[in-house]
Amino acid sequence: MSAATHGGRAKCLQRLVRLDMPVPVTVALSFDAVHRIAQGELPDMAALLEPFGPAPLLCVRPSSEDPDWGGPGAILNIGMNDAQFVEMSDRIGKDAAAALYMRFVQAYAIHVARLDPDAFEHVDLEGQDGLSEVLRAYEEETEEAFPQDPAVQLAEVLRSMARAWEGTTARLLRQAKGAPADAGLGLVVQEMALGLGQGEGESGSGVIQLVNSQTGEPQIIGRYLRQSQGRDALDRRNEAAFLASDPRGPSLQDLAPDAFAELKRMTALMRSRLREEMQAEFTIENGVVHILDGVRVARSARAGVRIAVQLAEDGIIPREEAILRVEPRALNELLHRQVDPGAKRDVLARGIAASPGAAAGRIVFSAAEAQASAARGEPCVLVRRETSPEDIRGMHAAVAVLTERGGMTSHAAVIGRGMGLPCVVGASELVFHTRSRKLVAPDGRELHQGDIITVDGTNGQVLAGEPAMIEAAEDDALITLMGWADDVRDIGVRANADTPTDAQTARNFKAQGIGLCRTEHMFFEADRLTVMREMIFADTSPDRAAALDRLLPMQRADFIELFRIMQGQPVCIRLFDPPLHEFLPSDRAGHRELAEALDLPLSDVTRRVEALAEYNPMLGMRGVRLGITVPEIYDMQARAIFEATIEASREGAPVVPEIMIPLVSAKREVELVKTRVDAVAAAVRTETGKNFAYRLGVMVETPRAALRAAEIAPHSAFLSFGTNDLTQMTYGLSRDDAGRFMSAYVKQNVFPEDPFHTLDQDGVGELLKIAAERGRGARPDLVLSICGEHGGSPESIAFCRAAGFDYVSCSPFRVPVARLAAAQLAVRDKIG
Repeated sequence: MSAATHGGRAKCLQRLVRLDMPVPVTVALSFDAVHRIAQGELPDMAALLEPFGPAPLLCVRPSSEDPDWGGPGAILNIGMNDAQFVEMSDRIGKDAAAALYMRFVQAYAIHVARLDPDAFEHVDLEGQDGLSEVLRAYEEETEEAFPQDPAVQLAEVLRSMARAWEGTTARLLRQAKGAPADAGLGLVVQEMALGLGQGEGESGSGVIQLVNSQTGEPQIIGRYLRQSQGRDALDRRNEAAFLASDPRGPSLQDLAPDAFAELKRMTALMRSRLREEMQAEFTIENGVVHILDGVRVARSARAGVRIAVQLAEDGIIPREEAILRVEPRALNELLHRQVDPGAKRDVLARGIAASPGAAAGRIVFSAAEAQASAARGEPCVLVRRETSPEDIRGMHAAVAVLTERGGMTSHAAVIGRGMGLPCVVGASELVFHTRSRKLVAPDGRELHQGDIITVDGTNGQVLAGEPAMIEAAEDDALITLMGWADDVRDIGVRANADTPTDAQTARNFKAQGIGLCRTEHMFFEADRLTVMREMIFADTSPDRAAALDRLLPMQRADFIELFRIMQGQPVCIRLFDPPLHEFLPSDRAGHRELAEALDLPLSDVTRRVEALAEYNPMLGMRGVRLGITVPEIYDMQARAIFEATIEASREGAPVVPEIMIPLVSAKREVELVKTRVDAVAAAVRTETGKNFAYRLGVMVETPRAALRAAEIAPHSAFLSFGTNDLTQMTYGLSRDDAGRFMSAYVKQNVFPEDPFHTLDQDGVGELLKIAAERGRGARPDLVLSICGEHGGSPESIAFCRAAGFDYVSCSPFRVPVARLAAAQLAVRDKIG
């Protein structure tokens, strides 16, 4: 018997029997047998009932391969009939026997005969009178007497449960939980062990587990209810007793200390021998303990980590298995604040869950308002149709971001993940009235500036008000697990970090350096933005250089701090990338303010803004194209990097910066930039009398750069693939606009997944393989990496390992996810 043929519950019960636990007589039906029952082919009922004796009293429970896939509810007390009622009345009393019979009749009526539950609403009597009413109601609804033959009862229960599993609704629900469409169901037929009795010993039922499901800490958890059966103790918690002695009320330990001790021993044995924290369902009949079922303890992500680590530290499982037991993406729940699972959610709308975590704050509609709110100490949520680089300051001031447009790799999503800022994008269910400062929900509710909402970036929900939250926590168990992961993984993990705050977060999460520092984000501070605009409006090279000279010390200070935080680890700095128009205001009021700041006529400012506008700036004058046509920018940045290198190297190990040229398409572009960077390096060496080393590489974002990697590699120490832009250019898709139709494409199997969310290994991946092969063919020591948002995805990391890449780089808060995913890949390779 295996979980793949009979389901997890059946397999667990088989193992409990082998451990000599007091499990009632049990028969397991395989997936094939249940499928045949659904088709109308019943098993030999006499043979099936034979192990249970002449007057069976049974329950049937589902047994799917994965308990998370669900299944039909258990049905208890099969076999109750008029004769059984008489016999049970002598054993446990007439009222208790009547309660068992009534429970079965009602469950059979609703789940097998498919009667409306309302048919029994009028029954408010108990005992024999109540039983008579229930049987009469059944006969009236079905126009036949309640079946008395246990074989007929069991056959109909089995048929009903089998057909329910194979129904369309159940299949769709399973598939939503990740189950295959053809997932099988086993059924477990078990003798009832009643938690009812009239003897001197204790009788009742309950559940027990030895860890807290939320924290994973050792704790006896569960409930016990006297004179009950099934999971009544959980359904009627107010009446139930605690398990261990508790000042809040009665406990099983007080009522039946021997039974309590036996349950603790058996649950601990299950943990040791089944190699898992288990929840045991039990009954006690006149002091005798029965184990009815064992299921894996439900657990939060935090508890899952602690349980895996504790099992390994106790020698029950090896460390490698502990690493494999934690889903990498589940770490997001530990590293970000979350809405309490038990909190009531008032859902306004849904969008794309672009950056995990949850936060509540007052609605603001501009970056300036976000900064003002933060200055007042009021948490705020920045609401925009879509964000742009101008909104960076507002995003830093906000606790969360909500946008109407965009997808997983839109500006708001990428920056939000990099900052660890909860973000929901593409919330098109909401109507955004940015001018009148309000949002309208699908149900007609209006939310105005200052109203409090919660953005849940983990599941894409926008909630009204502020529900209870669970704080993030990187506890000792996670630190231990990540240490084990680092011991086995064989690919590097760096972080994309643009600011000292990002770099410190990356350092805290044990990133092995910075794989992408986007320098343009450093120019959007108010004092720098004005100087940047002066440079843009300068007409001559000397004037541009003069303006950039004022930015040089600011940029140099940024790099010094980055180098110091990373303590000698590699820092890869991407030279200026965005088109210049992103630094200019887009509305007339902004033009007027800029004209005043620069002391220029409004008409001159408007003309200059219009001249820099591009139909498609993604494909316009940006990246290396800007560096070649306005070379003063790269000259200033190179000087800032080298001067910062010398300064930071005074205090510790020599810094070896990596300088990355963005948006390359041709070898000649690299040659031109390299010549100027080398000249700046020579000048700084001469001026300071200090020597230093640096590495120059290329960010591969265009298909042509990938295809011509053999020409580019001899001039580059490394190739780092910016898979966000490379995906856009390979598909001819804008990542900001693709969200409008992407879900329809995925549903119709045009694309298997959103290529901005999951790396397209067939198309974009082939370009990466071609570039890697050709680049390494021309330069064997060429370092290869991914620095796009795909870098934090377990699937992408698997691809990079197989392609021989040296490292991946992702947003700081995804570094632990990437470290664990890389370790799991190495462990799986090792074991088979």
